[in-house]
Amino acid sequence: MYLSKLTVNVYSRDFRRDHADLRQMHRTVMSGWPDLADEGPARQSQAVLWRLDTVHRGFVQYVQSNSKPDWSRLTADYLTEPAQVRSLQPLLDAITPGRRFAFRLVGNPTRSVIRPATATQSPVEGGKRPRGKRIARHKPEEQIEWLIRKGNQHGFVVPTAHNGQPDVSPSPCLPQAGQARPGDRGPITVMPVRFEGHLIVTDADAFRTAVRQGIGHGKAYGCGLISLAPARTP
Repeated sequence: MYLSKLTVNVYSRDFRRDHADLRQMHRTVMSGWPDLADEGPARQSQAVLWRLDTVHRGFVQYVQSNSKPDWSRLTADYLTEPAQVRSLQPLLDAITPGRRFAFRLVGNPTRSVIRPATATQSPVEGGKRPRGKRIARHKPEEQIEWLIRKGNQHGFVVPTAHNGQPDVSPSPCLPQAGQARPGDRGPITVMPVRFEGHLIVTDADAFRTAVRQGIGHGKAYGCGLISLAPARTP
């Protein structure tokens, strides 16, 4: 797997267009694989995840993928410096049971609610329940609960800090929107939350899969990419 670091030019007209429209940002990210279509199956085949981090007076975009991308299709003024691309294999090799990491994740903590009009409907063909509407979790304790539940599914736990609380801090990001286009079901809105703290690996294989494939919903729209670093000294 590979991780690209893109230092974007906030004055670029193309970047400003992308920043205002999640669906357009998704298309620009997928331009790194010019031989693939830009919709779901192509993103999944490359396990493409991305995250936009705020830095001093600008942004850095991280893009993770199965194969090395080609960023030459970005407009000449999109980046302020050449893209940096490195292998993630050393990081994947460092994931072992009991290993403690500092981490950063922009997640999309939601819960699914069945609309009243469909709550009494019979299961659709195949025995599946009616599809619910995703509702953002706004309370910090609910956001932490969401992360802990994801950890149970993906092979990690959030340790307890010295204050007796989970060693993670959630902070809401600005809501992000994607405009509807012909063939789309409608506009999208994502309420991302940035998590920073520590985790401990409990199942190395499950956690490697989570690192590769992302955590939670909204993976095409800047959510799910988890970054790891050596644990900070208390």
